[in-house]
Amino acid sequence: MKKLWFKRKSYGWGWSPATWQGWLAIVVYLILVTALSFNINETAPAQEIAITFIIPMIILTIILIGIAYITGEKPKWQWGEKKE
Repeated sequence: MKKLWFKRKSYGWGWSPATWQGWLAIVVYLILVTALSFNINETAPAQEIAITFIIPMIILTIILIGIAYITGEKPKWQWGEKKE
């Protein structure tokens, strides 16, 4: 059985980091988001901001979700732990 980086959340839909690799993925994501935010030129036109910040943010978020999907449990809606 492979080691899961992300565990399914107990409430709602999504994942929580379960190993150091999962936490590292979250930290790298946050560092890249912070670096992108410092790169914004406030005097630039809106189209340039979209190209230099919004589109890279969407791409980074899709990559993080992909990593969680590949290395984590199958996501599903749930409300609390399963009662057996």
